[in-house]
Amino acid sequence: MRKVTGIHHITAMAGHPQRNLEFYTGVLGLRLVKVTVNFDDPETYHFYYGDGLGQPGTILTFFPWQRALAGRAGVHQVAIISLAIPLESLGYWMHRLMEKGVGYEGPQRREIVGPSGLEEVKVLTLRDPDGIAVELVAASSVSTIQYWALAPVPEEYAIRGIFAAQMWVLRAEPSVQLLEELGYRVLGQVDTITYLGPSVEEPSWGRIEVRETGQFMAAKGGVGTVHHVAFRVPDDETQQALREQLQRQGVRVTAVQDRQYFRSIYFREPGGVLFEIATDTPGFTYDEPFERLGTSLRLPAWLEPVRAQLTQRLPAIPYATPLPEQSPEQVSVTSSQAQDDAQDSSSAPTPGQ
Repeated sequence: MRKVTGIHHITAMAGHPQRNLEFYTGVLGLRLVKVTVNFDDPETYHFYYGDGLGQPGTILTFFPWQRALAGRAGVHQVAIISLAIPLESLGYWMHRLMEKGVGYEGPQRREIVGPSGLEEVKVLTLRDPDGIAVELVAASSVSTIQYWALAPVPEEYAIRGIFAAQMWVLRAEPSVQLLEELGYRVLGQVDTITYLGPSVEEPSWGRIEVRETGQFMAAKGGVGTVHHVAFRVPDDETQQALREQLQRQGVRVTAVQDRQYFRSIYFREPGGVLFEIATDTPGFTYDEPFERLGTSLRLPAWLEPVRAQLTQRLPAIPYATPLPEQSPEQVSVTSSQAQDDAQDSSSAPTPGQ
Protein backbone atom coordinates (compact mmCIF):
# COMPACT_ATOMS: atom_id res chain seq x y z
CA MET A 1 0.00 0.00 0.00
CA ARG A 2 1.28 3.47 -0.91
CA LYS A 3 2.23 5.74 1.99
CA VAL A 4 3.25 9.32 2.71
CA THR A 5 6.92 9.78 3.56
CA GLY A 6 6.76 12.71 5.99
CA ILE A 7 5.75 16.36 6.05
CA HIS A 8 5.99 18.29 2.80
CA HIS A 9 5.13 21.75 4.14
CA ILE A 10 3.08 23.69 6.67
CA THR A 11 0.93 26.63 5.61
CA ALA A 12 -0.14 29.47 7.90
CA MET A 13 -1.82 32.85 7.76
CA ALA A 14 0.19 36.02 8.37
CA GLY A 15 -0.56 39.71 8.62
CA HIS A 16 1.83 42.26 7.16
CA PRO A 17 3.93 40.65 4.38
CA GLN A 18 7.14 42.58 5.04
CA ARG A 19 7.06 41.73 8.73
CA ASN A 20 6.64 38.05 7.83
CA LEU A 21 9.53 38.19 5.35
CA GLU A 22 11.90 39.84 7.77
CA PHE A 23 11.25 37.29 10.49
CA TYR A 24 11.55 34.08 8.50
CA THR A 25 14.48 35.22 6.37
CA GLY A 26 16.23 37.91 8.41
CA VAL A 27 15.82 36.24 11.81
CA LEU A 28 15.39 32.50 11.22
CA GLY A 29 17.61 32.52 8.14
CA LEU A 30 15.34 30.51 5.85
CA ARG A 31 15.53 31.16 2.14
CA LEU A 32 12.61 32.77 0.35
CA VAL A 33 12.32 30.21 -2.42
CA LYS A 34 9.15 31.42 -4.11
CA VAL A 35 7.01 34.55 -4.29
CA THR A 36 3.69 33.90 -5.92
CA VAL A 37 0.02 34.54 -5.14
CA ASN A 38 -2.83 32.62 -3.62
CA PHE A 39 -4.35 31.05 -6.71
CA ASP A 40 -7.88 31.44 -5.27
CA ASP A 41 -7.25 35.05 -4.14
CA PRO A 42 -4.60 36.43 -6.53
CA GLU A 43 -4.43 39.81 -4.81
CA THR A 44 -2.78 38.06 -1.87
CA TYR A 45 0.83 36.89 -1.83
CA HIS A 46 1.89 33.33 -1.16
CA PHE A 47 5.41 33.11 0.30
CA TYR A 48 7.41 29.88 0.44
CA TYR A 49 10.44 29.55 2.74
CA GLY A 50 12.78 26.58 3.10
CA ASP A 51 16.34 25.43 2.68
CA GLY A 52 18.33 26.61 -0.33
CA LEU A 53 16.31 24.51 -2.75
CA GLY A 54 12.99 24.44 -0.92
CA GLN A 55 13.15 20.69 -0.41
CA PRO A 56 10.02 18.98 0.90
CA GLY A 57 10.26 18.75 4.65
CA THR A 58 11.89 22.19 5.00
CA ILE A 59 9.05 24.33 3.66
CA LEU A 60 6.90 26.86 5.52
CA THR A 61 4.39 28.84 3.47
CA PHE A 62 2.31 31.90 4.35
CA PHE A 63 -0.68 33.84 3.07
CA PRO A 64 -0.16 37.42 4.32
CA TRP A 65 -3.58 39.07 4.65
CA GLN A 66 -3.09 42.61 5.94
CA ARG A 67 -6.79 43.25 6.57
CA ALA A 68 -7.70 39.91 8.10
CA LEU A 69 -8.76 39.44 11.69
CA ALA A 70 -6.49 37.71 14.16
CA GLY A 71 -7.15 34.03 14.72
CA ARG A 72 -6.77 31.87 17.81
CA ALA A 73 -4.97 28.58 18.30
CA GLY A 74 -7.10 25.77 19.62
CA VAL A 75 -8.69 22.41 18.92
CA HIS A 76 -9.00 21.18 15.30
CA GLN A 77 -5.75 22.85 14.29
CA VAL A 78 -1.98 22.51 14.16
CA ALA A 79 -0.98 24.77 17.07
CA ILE A 80 2.82 24.45 17.26
CA ILE A 81 5.48 24.31 14.53
CA SER A 82 8.76 22.72 15.63
CA LEU A 83 11.90 23.33 13.56
CA ALA A 84 15.05 21.22 13.88
CA ILE A 85 18.42 22.76 14.69
CA PRO A 86 21.75 21.02 15.35
CA LEU A 87 22.38 20.31 19.03
CA GLU A 88 25.59 22.35 19.07
CA SER A 89 23.78 25.40 17.65
CA LEU A 90 21.67 26.11 20.75
CA GLY A 91 23.97 28.83 22.09
CA TYR A 92 24.15 30.49 18.69
CA TRP A 93 20.37 30.69 18.45
CA MET A 94 19.96 32.07 21.95
CA HIS A 95 22.43 34.83 21.11
CA ARG A 96 20.84 35.48 17.70
CA LEU A 97 17.31 35.79 19.07
CA MET A 98 18.48 38.19 21.78
CA GLU A 99 20.41 40.20 19.20
CA LYS A 100 17.32 40.45 16.99
CA GLY A 101 15.06 41.44 19.86
CA VAL A 102 12.98 38.26 19.66
CA GLY A 103 11.73 37.02 23.01
CA TYR A 104 11.95 33.32 23.79
CA GLU A 105 11.62 30.82 26.60
CA GLY A 106 14.17 28.15 27.41
CA PRO A 107 16.23 26.28 26.73
CA GLN A 108 13.92 23.67 28.20
CA ARG A 109 14.93 20.04 28.50
CA ARG A 110 12.14 17.85 27.22
CA GLU A 111 11.67 14.11 26.91
CA ILE A 112 9.92 13.08 23.74
CA VAL A 113 9.44 9.75 22.05
CA GLY A 114 11.61 9.06 19.03
CA PRO A 115 12.26 6.05 16.80
CA SER A 116 14.56 4.54 19.44
CA GLY A 117 12.40 5.31 22.46
CA LEU A 118 12.59 8.23 24.88
CA GLU A 119 15.03 10.90 23.81
CA GLU A 120 15.97 14.21 25.37
CA VAL A 121 15.93 17.40 23.34
CA LYS A 122 16.45 21.04 24.21
CA VAL A 123 13.80 23.49 23.08
CA LEU A 124 13.63 27.25 22.56
CA THR A 125 10.03 28.46 22.38
CA LEU A 126 9.12 31.72 20.64
CA ARG A 127 6.36 33.34 18.63
CA ASP A 128 6.54 34.82 15.17
CA PRO A 129 5.35 38.43 14.62
CA ASP A 130 1.74 37.25 14.23
CA GLY A 131 1.75 35.04 17.31
CA ILE A 132 2.29 31.58 15.82
CA ALA A 133 4.05 29.28 18.30
CA VAL A 134 7.42 28.21 16.89
CA GLU A 135 9.88 25.88 18.59
CA LEU A 136 13.56 25.44 17.78
CA VAL A 137 14.37 21.85 18.74
CA ALA A 138 18.03 20.99 19.29
CA ALA A 139 18.47 17.27 18.73
CA SER A 140 21.50 14.99 18.50
CA SER A 141 20.80 13.91 14.92
CA VAL A 142 20.23 16.26 12.01
CA SER A 143 19.01 15.83 8.46
CA THR A 144 20.73 17.02 5.30
CA ILE A 145 19.67 20.27 3.70
CA GLN A 146 20.55 22.13 0.54
CA TYR A 147 22.33 25.08 2.11
CA TRP A 148 22.10 28.50 0.50
CA ALA A 149 25.43 30.32 0.52
CA LEU A 150 23.81 33.78 0.92
CA ALA A 151 21.86 32.78 4.03
CA PRO A 152 22.43 35.04 7.07
CA VAL A 153 22.85 32.00 9.34
CA PRO A 154 26.08 29.94 8.98
CA GLU A 155 25.61 26.45 7.60
CA GLU A 156 26.61 24.68 10.81
CA TYR A 157 23.81 26.43 12.72
CA ALA A 158 21.11 26.55 10.03
CA ILE A 159 17.59 25.23 10.56
CA ARG A 160 17.40 21.70 9.20
CA GLY A 161 13.70 21.50 8.44
CA ILE A 162 10.40 20.69 10.11
CA PHE A 163 10.97 18.60 13.21
CA ALA A 164 7.28 18.19 14.08
CA ALA A 165 3.81 19.65 13.83
CA GLN A 166 1.68 19.45 16.96
CA MET A 167 -2.05 19.17 16.31
CA TRP A 168 -4.72 19.61 18.97
CA VAL A 169 -7.81 17.39 18.92
CA LEU A 170 -10.55 16.47 21.37
CA ARG A 171 -9.86 12.74 21.02
CA ALA A 172 -6.54 11.40 19.78
CA GLU A 173 -7.47 7.85 18.77
CA PRO A 174 -9.36 8.56 15.49
CA SER A 175 -6.66 10.98 14.32
CA VAL A 176 -3.86 8.57 15.22
CA GLN A 177 -5.61 5.76 13.37
CA LEU A 178 -5.87 7.80 10.16
CA LEU A 179 -2.24 8.86 10.38
CA GLU A 180 -1.25 5.20 10.69
CA GLU A 181 -3.27 4.41 7.58
CA LEU A 182 -1.45 7.18 5.73
CA GLY A 183 1.94 5.71 6.64
CA TYR A 184 2.88 7.07 10.05
CA ARG A 185 3.72 4.82 12.97
CA VAL A 186 3.15 5.43 16.65
CA LEU A 187 6.44 6.01 18.45
CA GLY A 188 4.93 6.29 21.90
CA GLN A 189 2.99 8.51 24.24
CA VAL A 190 3.94 10.97 26.97
CA ASP A 191 1.08 12.45 29.02
CA THR A 192 -1.57 13.63 26.54
CA ILE A 193 0.69 13.64 23.46
CA THR A 194 1.00 10.72 21.03
CA TYR A 195 4.18 10.87 18.96
CA LEU A 196 4.19 9.55 15.39
CA GLY A 197 6.91 9.34 12.79
CA PRO A 198 6.88 8.45 9.10
CA SER A 199 7.56 4.79 8.35
CA VAL A 200 10.69 5.41 6.29
CA GLU A 201 14.36 4.65 6.79
CA GLU A 202 15.19 8.12 8.15
CA PRO A 203 12.21 9.05 10.30
CA SER A 204 13.82 11.74 12.47
CA TRP A 205 12.06 14.73 10.89
CA GLY A 206 8.51 15.37 9.84
CA ARG A 207 6.92 13.96 12.98
CA ILE A 208 3.35 14.53 14.06
CA GLU A 209 2.43 15.10 17.69
CA VAL A 210 -1.26 14.51 18.44
CA ARG A 211 -2.26 16.28 21.63
CA GLU A 212 -5.56 15.22 23.15
CA THR A 213 -6.99 18.36 24.74
CA GLY A 214 -10.35 17.19 26.01
CA GLN A 215 -12.95 19.97 26.15
CA PHE A 216 -10.66 22.80 25.12
CA MET A 217 -11.75 25.84 23.11
CA ALA A 218 -11.90 25.48 19.35
CA ALA A 219 -9.46 27.20 17.05
CA LYS A 220 -10.48 30.35 15.24
CA GLY A 221 -8.99 30.74 11.80
CA GLY A 222 -7.24 33.99 10.96
CA VAL A 223 -3.91 35.77 11.14
CA GLY A 224 -1.45 33.99 13.39
CA THR A 225 -2.82 30.47 12.90
CA VAL A 226 -1.79 27.42 10.93
CA HIS A 227 -4.10 26.67 8.03
CA HIS A 228 -2.99 23.13 7.15
CA VAL A 229 -0.19 20.59 7.19
CA ALA A 230 0.85 18.87 3.96
CA PHE A 231 2.31 15.38 3.74
CA ARG A 232 4.69 14.37 0.98
CA VAL A 233 4.51 11.63 -1.62
CA PRO A 234 7.06 11.01 -4.37
CA ASP A 235 4.72 11.06 -7.37
CA ASP A 236 1.21 11.38 -8.81
CA GLU A 237 0.65 7.64 -8.77
CA THR A 238 1.14 7.42 -5.02
CA GLN A 239 -1.07 10.43 -4.47
CA GLN A 240 -3.87 8.94 -6.58
CA ALA A 241 -3.65 5.61 -4.75
CA LEU A 242 -3.97 7.38 -1.40
CA ARG A 243 -6.87 9.46 -2.69
CA GLU A 244 -8.73 6.33 -3.71
CA GLN A 245 -7.92 4.69 -0.38
CA LEU A 246 -9.33 7.66 1.54
CA GLN A 247 -12.45 7.74 -0.58
CA ARG A 248 -13.09 4.06 0.08
CA GLN A 249 -12.96 4.88 3.79
CA GLY A 250 -15.61 7.55 3.36
CA VAL A 251 -13.28 10.54 3.61
CA ARG A 252 -14.27 13.53 1.49
CA VAL A 253 -11.21 14.36 -0.61
CA THR A 254 -10.83 17.15 -3.15
CA ALA A 255 -9.89 16.59 -6.75
CA VAL A 256 -6.19 16.98 -7.56
CA GLN A 257 -5.18 20.65 -7.54
CA ASP A 258 -2.25 21.88 -9.62
CA ARG A 259 -0.16 24.12 -7.38
CA GLN A 260 2.52 24.75 -10.02
CA TYR A 261 5.36 23.38 -7.88
CA PHE A 262 3.49 20.28 -6.68
CA ARG A 263 0.05 18.73 -7.01
CA SER A 264 -2.26 18.50 -4.02
CA ILE A 265 -5.36 16.91 -2.54
CA TYR A 266 -7.08 18.12 0.64
CA PHE A 267 -9.29 16.59 3.32
CA ARG A 268 -10.22 16.92 6.99
CA GLU A 269 -8.98 14.28 9.38
CA PRO A 270 -11.35 13.05 12.16
CA GLY A 271 -10.15 15.69 14.61
CA GLY A 272 -10.96 18.49 12.19
CA VAL A 273 -7.40 19.40 11.14
CA LEU A 274 -7.01 20.17 7.43
CA PHE A 275 -4.56 17.78 5.75
CA GLU A 276 -2.98 18.00 2.33
CA ILE A 277 -1.05 15.39 0.37
CA ALA A 278 1.47 16.99 -1.99
CA THR A 279 3.82 15.55 -4.57
CA ASP A 280 7.59 16.09 -4.32
CA THR A 281 7.70 17.12 -7.97
CA PRO A 282 8.16 19.28 -9.98
CA GLY A 283 9.73 21.51 -7.29
CA PHE A 284 10.57 25.20 -7.11
CA THR A 285 13.09 25.27 -9.95
CA TYR A 286 10.16 24.60 -12.27
CA ASP A 287 10.08 28.28 -13.30
CA GLU A 288 13.26 29.77 -11.76
CA PRO A 289 16.86 28.55 -11.62
CA PHE A 290 18.36 27.78 -8.22
CA GLU A 291 20.35 31.03 -8.15
CA ARG A 292 17.25 33.16 -8.73
CA LEU A 293 14.70 31.44 -6.49
CA GLY A 294 12.43 33.91 -4.75
CA THR A 295 13.72 37.00 -6.56
CA SER A 296 10.67 37.83 -8.67
CA LEU A 297 6.92 37.42 -8.61
CA ARG A 298 6.00 34.15 -10.32
CA LEU A 299 2.52 33.58 -11.69
CA PRO A 300 0.83 30.59 -13.31
CA ALA A 301 0.18 30.96 -17.03
CA TRP A 302 -3.51 31.71 -16.54
CA LEU A 303 -2.69 34.76 -14.39
CA GLU A 304 0.02 36.22 -16.63
CA PRO A 305 -2.51 38.29 -18.66
CA VAL A 306 -3.39 40.24 -15.50
CA ARG A 307 0.15 40.58 -14.12
CA ALA A 308 0.15 44.38 -14.44
CA GLN A 309 -3.11 44.72 -12.49
CA LEU A 310 -1.92 42.33 -9.77
CA THR A 311 1.43 44.03 -9.27
CA GLN A 312 -0.39 47.34 -8.79
CA ARG A 313 -2.63 45.86 -6.10
CA LEU A 314 -0.11 43.73 -4.24
CA PRO A 315 1.87 45.52 -1.49
CA ALA A 316 5.31 46.67 -2.57
CA ILE A 317 7.94 44.60 -0.73
CA PRO A 318 11.72 44.17 -1.14
CA TYR A 319 11.44 40.43 -1.78
CA ALA A 320 14.54 40.21 -3.98
CA THR A 321 17.08 38.02 -2.19
CA PRO A 322 19.10 38.46 -0.12
CA LEU A 323 16.96 40.56 2.20
CA PRO A 324 18.76 42.91 4.59
CA GLU A 325 19.66 41.13 7.82
CA GLN A 326 17.63 43.37 10.09
CA SER A 327 15.04 42.82 12.75
CA PRO A 328 11.31 43.38 12.24
CA GLU A 329 11.50 46.16 14.84
CA GLN A 330 14.15 48.02 12.85
CA VAL A 331 12.54 47.70 9.46
CA SER A 332 8.87 46.94 9.45
CA VAL A 333 7.04 47.73 12.64
CA THR A 334 6.48 51.42 12.01
CA SER A 335 5.19 51.07 8.49
CA SER A 336 3.31 47.85 9.10
CA GLN A 337 1.73 49.19 12.29
CA ALA A 338 0.42 52.15 10.36
CA GLN A 339 -1.14 49.80 7.85
CA ASP A 340 -2.45 47.54 10.59
CA ASP A 341 -4.14 50.53 12.26
CA ALA A 342 -5.90 51.25 9.00
CA GLN A 343 -7.21 47.73 8.61
CA ASP A 344 -10.90 47.23 8.33
CA SER A 345 -12.72 44.42 10.06
CA SER A 346 -13.19 42.26 6.97
CA SER A 347 -12.27 38.61 7.38
CA ALA A 348 -9.83 36.88 5.09
CA PRO A 349 -11.25 34.45 2.55
CA THR A 350 -10.50 30.81 3.14
CA PRO A 351 -7.23 29.89 1.40
CA GLY A 352 -7.59 27.25 -1.22
CA GLN A 353 -3.92 26.73 -1.97
